[in-house]
Formats: sequence, C-alpha cells, structure tokens
Amino acid sequence: MAEYDIAVIGGGIHGCGIARDAAGRGLSVLLIEQGDLASATSSASTKLIHGGLRYLEHFAFRLVRECLVERELLLRLAPHLVHPLRLVLPHVPGMRPAIMLKIGLKLYDWIGGASVLPRSRVLDLADDPAGVPLKRGFHTGFEFSDCATDDARLVIANAIGAREKAATIRTRTRCVAARREDDRWKLVLQTEGRRESVTTRGLVNAAGPWAGHFVENVARRPLKTRLKLVKGSHIVVPRLQAHDRGYLLQNFDERVIFAVPFADAFTLIGTTEIAVSGDPAEVAASAEEILYLCRAAGDYFRASVEPSRIVWNFAGIRALVDDGSTRDSDTARDYKIEIDGSYGEAPLVSIFGGKLTTYRRVAANVVDRLKQWFVLGPAWTHAAPLPGGDLGAGGVDGFVAELLQTHPYLAGPLARRLAGTYGTRARKFLEHTKRAEDLGPRIVGDLHAVELDYLRREEWARTAEDVLWRRTKLGLTANPAEVTALKAVLGSVDAKAVSVR
Repeated sequence: MAEYDIAVIGGGIHGCGIARDAAGRGLSVLLIEQGDLASATSSASTKLIHGGLRYLEHFAFRLVRECLVERELLLRLAPHLVHPLRLVLPHVPGMRPAIMLKIGLKLYDWIGGASVLPRSRVLDLADDPAGVPLKRGFHTGFEFSDCATDDARLVIANAIGAREKAATIRTRTRCVAARREDDRWKLVLQTEGRRESVTTRGLVNAAGPWAGHFVENVARRPLKTRLKLVKGSHIVVPRLQAHDRGYLLQNFDERVIFAVPFADAFTLIGTTEIAVSGDPAEVAASAEEILYLCRAAGDYFRASVEPSRIVWNFAGIRALVDDGSTRDSDTARDYKIEIDGSYGEAPLVSIFGGKLTTYRRVAANVVDRLKQWFVLGPAWTHAAPLPGGDLGAGGVDGFVAELLQTHPYLAGPLARRLAGTYGTRARKFLEHTKRAEDLGPRIVGDLHAVELDYLRREEWARTAEDVLWRRTKLGLTANPAEVTALKAVLGSVDAKAVSVR
C-alpha cells in the first residue's frame, strides 16, 4: 500500500498550487482529481488576474490589496500566461457618478502600490479608439490596468511544477472513501473501475464546489463552514473591438460584466452570479443567463450581441463562504481554511472560497497550516517562475523571436501560440524538429502530431475536450472534420495509464 505525507483532493488551481508548494517544501504529495485537471471551476473563469475593482464598494481593501500584490508576482513568474490588459469603464449617466469612478480608480492605483502597469486615466470616448465599438452617447470613460490569463493553462503549469518536485498526479481518479486511523488517513481510490488503497499522514481538501460534499460524505466529518454555491456563466462572440483593450460595463441591476479580448478573434463576456444547488458536474449556462449577458453587452456595443452569434458558452460553480449576503453578487470572494484534527491525529485541511488571482498565496497559507504536523522547508513559490515562465528579459516577444530564429520553418502565428501557451517548455517538443515535416501531420488548426504527443505525454491530455478547450483554445475554430480526426488519433493510443510522475 502506497504511503504519502499528504494527499490533495482536487486538480483545480488551488489543488495544483498546494501540491506544487508542498512538494517544493519537502513533502511527498499525491494529487487526486476525479476528472481532467482544471475541468470544472478553474477553467470557467473570466480569465483575469485582477484586484477586483468592484470589491472596493464592499470595503474589501485587504482582499483587493492581496490580489494586486499577487497580480504583480504572477506577471513576473508566469509572463507567458499572464499579460497586461487595459480595461475601459464607460461612464453611464444615472449609474455610478463619474467622481465616484474616478476616486475608486485612484484608490485602486494607490492600494496596488508600485506597479509595472500604467495607472488609470480619463478618456474622451469621442476621440479615443476605445469609443469606436461603442454606441453613441458614451462620452467619458476611465481606463485602468489589470491582467488577462489562460486559467486552465495556469492550472496545468502548477501541476507540471508539482510533478517536477516529485509529486504524483492522478487524474480521472476518485477518492470514494477516507477514514482516519489515528495518525494516518486511509483512502480508497477508484480509477476506471479499479480500486486501490493508499495511506497518507495528512489530507488537503481543495475540491472546489465538491469541498463540502467531500468533508461530510467522504471523510465523514462535520462541516463547520457554511457554503454557498454560485454559478457564473460566460459567452464568447466574434471580436467586438478592433483594439486590444477590454471593457468593464455597468449593468442595469448594479452589477458589472467584463467584455475582454479572447483567443485573438473573439470577445469573452461574463459573468452571471446565481445561487444554485445540485450536482456541480451538471452546470451549464441557461438560456436566461445567455440573454442577460447579450442584453448587458448589447446596451454598449454597436455590433450585434445576440444568441445566434455565440460561438461558445460555458459555466462554472464557485463554492463561496456564506457570509449572509442577500445578493449573490455581494457574497465575499475571500477564502477560509478549516482544520479538522488535533496534534496526534492526521489532519484534514479544507480550503473554501478564494479567487484565481490569489491561488499562490492561498496555497502557501494552506501548507503553512501543516507546520504543526510536518517539518517544512521555507516558502519558495513567490520567487520561482512557473514552468515555462523563465523567458528572460525579452519576455514572450523575445522568445517568439528565438523560436523563429532556431526553427525558421515555423509560421509566425504558430510560434506566437506556442510561446504564449507553453513558454520555454515548447522547446521540449521542438528540439528535435529541423524542418516543417518533422512536426508531423497537422491534426486540428495549427496543432501537429508532435505537439499532441507532448500533451499526452507531459500534460495528462486524454480526450479531444482536454486538448481543444483546456490545453489549447483551438476548439473555437476547429471544424467537425478536424475534431473527428483528433478523436481518431486519441482513440488509437493506449489510454489505460492515468498517472504521470
């Protein structure tokens, strides 16, 4: 029976971040994910690394400050996955007063402290290109800085980083039972119909929307924290703006939504916030939510925003700490760490709530809580680039130039996609290619066999959905014949191995 120091339940951003941090501090780590990595909430965000400007309205200054500090760190540690984004907030008469928006943005700048990103400024939308895609009637706008990311790839990078520190990553594996036996947890794992047992000295519950279920129904422990499951849905439409800035739009119900550039040719619009119950695996954007987002964006943009133009929609569920707020949008986005077990007992550490932006800090805090049971090395993730992020002073542009120089047969758009997806890890599957033919057959979009082999071998990809929507976003432009070809290739390989060490 295999034994580990800790087992981490959940292969989302928190679970993979915790596994990487803990493995780097000297613990033997097993990460267990019931589906694919980032297959739930962690691939269903608005793809932003941001401070949360609207949280200032709720006086959540500490949370905003924490988010902005992490934003700066991730810009440096994952420059291939996190990049600056300027956002435009149009003023709307009858909604938040212009002076309130101006003061709020000045406060946002001040809370963030010294930053490599430019400060906020006032725009004349009649003269600025940011006003071109908007309907007539918008005169004043406010522009500020945050960052965009690929959320699923951020999860994958952390999983790779955990594996590089000797963690074991098990996808498509479910923990069906957990029993504490004094100073050990005995876990029963199920993988494609097979069951096995492992023991671990500590258990970390990072199961996201399943976290409460895991505590009560798998670990059979009382749940002390009251949770609220909130669904957020998004839509993707053909690009609404010709420039590279996004928009923060005030809505008629006092909420705000984002409309941000996405995957070169598209605009991502979201999100909704609706309390839900039931199985988180069944989450989907409803017709009402889609119409809500279309109406909210349609109030601003000249181009038509209607259901017939949607090329993709998705939804995710966040497990928020229930603070008693009557409106779902007012529920705090902070996190809570709950510990079950005293000294001499194997601990169960659960993480509830939290944001994509603060995942690294949350992970460090969770691992710190294990000091009562384990001897830990020093904190380290604040100074170590994520895998692929060691781009050097030239950043992504410099690495693209390097790829084009060392592999001149690469098309420019392909080199840029590989640099922005994998960072320096693109060298792993390009190093033995000397000409275009060495890339192998083109399977879908500009993805060739050599890249697909890498995704299967190094990134736990098993299905077409894994490849098209989480490892890449090529699903947005793939045609049915390409999807069929991809499924045929994936179906022709032995898919029995579900763990990568």
